[in-house]
Amino acid sequence: MNTDLVWFKSSYSSSGGGECVEVAASSGMVHVRDSKDTSGPQLAVEPGAWASFVSFAAEQPLPA
Repeated sequence: MNTDLVWFKSSYSSSGGGECVEVAASSGMVHVRDSKDTSGPQLAVEPGAWASFVSFAAEQPLPA
């Protein structure tokens, strides 16, 4: 686990929701983790894959 990463959450995340992910960028990778378990597992994906995921998620309808 890389401890030198600078993690951030979306400005749309509330402090009480508990359903957030945190994201950090490093050279050639985007890291993603659960904000409730910051010492838990992390995903590391290439920037293009992350951009595709974010675009896909933004196009999906919000649940009712």
